[in-house]
Amino acid sequence: MRRILLVDDEQNILHALHRSLRPIAKRLDIDIEMFTDPQAAIQRLGEERFDFVLSDYHMPRLDGVGFLRIAREIQPDMVRMMLSASADFNTIMGAVNEAEVFRYIVKPWTTSELEQIVQLAVTRHDQLVEERKLADEQRAQSDTMTVEEKEIRQLENLEPGITKVNWGPGGSVLLDGQD
Repeated sequence: MRRILLVDDEQNILHALHRSLRPIAKRLDIDIEMFTDPQAAIQRLGEERFDFVLSDYHMPRLDGVGFLRIAREIQPDMVRMMLSASADFNTIMGAVNEAEVFRYIVKPWTTSELEQIVQLAVTRHDQLVEERKLADEQRAQSDTMTVEEKEIRQLENLEPGITKVNWGPGGSVLLDGQD
């Protein structure tokens, strides 16, 4: 089963996205999770592996680019998409460059457009996973992957985000929610 994470501070938008995605989710066996709080979504990314994430751009406390940048650090193979009412070129380019956004979807969207983008995202995700697998196999064959790197990969596959540490000033370790 594939998984998609939807993040938007407006509950109505999340429900509209869910309705739009329901047909393709059923067809492709995709589980949908929704969050109105980007911090809660980040926590969930550390608990569960997702294939795709679709985030709104304008959200309080943490904008979509910042959220997707963190999401990329936690789950680099996850396909990141952004949703916004703004078609401003600088906004789009910032999202693409800073968070490596795969697609930028302008509100209002159409169901057929959203389905097409998700189908492309499925293809892209499969490519990313295959590329990483081939690179890891090649590194393992050429003995350039250390035992530690192999162990880190295995741990990340089992528990996404487990090897990420938030360091504080002076080398202290910060727990989730501490700044």
